[in-house]
Amino acid sequence: MPKLKTKSGAKKRFKLTAGGKVKAGVAGKRHRLISHNAKYIRSNRGTKVMSDSDAKIIKAFLPYGL
Repeated sequence: MPKLKTKSGAKKRFKLTAGGKVKAGVAGKRHRLISHNAKYIRSNRGTKVMSDSDAKIIKAFLPYGL
């Protein structure tokens, strides 16, 4: 069987935790921040663990992990 290709966009955007969950940066932090309140900006700082339904799709893009 040939090797499967990794989606290069997914490889740049996601990391896997030690437990196998998918970690990603939070959306909505690039521009138009003046319309968001400080609590929204603070709570979306850093990275978040993706939901299980999203993680299932992302793991299909990363056949051999990262």
